[in-house]
Amino acid sequence: MEEEQNNNVQPQEAPKETSKVEKKGFNITSMILGIIAILFSVTQYSLYVTLPCGIIAIIFSIAGRKDAGRGMGITGLVLGIIALVIFVLILILGFWAISQSFNLFFVQ
Repeated sequence: MEEEQNNNVQPQEAPKETSKVEKKGFNITSMILGIIAILFSVTQYSLYVTLPCGIIAIIFSIAGRKDAGRGMGITGLVLGIIALVIFVLILILGFWAISQSFNLFFVQ
C-alpha cells in the first residue's frame, strides 16, 4: 500500500525567484574605464589608453542608462568626457608649443 501512495506523489517544481536580477555590467565597466581614462590622461600613453577608454566609457554608460547602478554609469560618463577634454586640451597645447618653437628658431 505504501508503494501505491509513493507512486502517486508528483515531484515538486523548484520555487521561482520573483526578484529581478539587476544588470550592472555596462555601468560598472563604464565607471572603471572612466577612472582608467582619467588616470592615464596626463601620461605619455594617453593616446593609447585615454582615447579608447574614454570613448568606450561613454558608449557603455549610454548603453546601461536604464539598468541598475545608474549612478556608476553617470560617473563613467562624466569621467570619460572629462578625460577626453583633458586629452584634447593637452593635444592643442602640444601643437601650440611646437608651432611656437618653430617660430622661435626658424622665423626671423
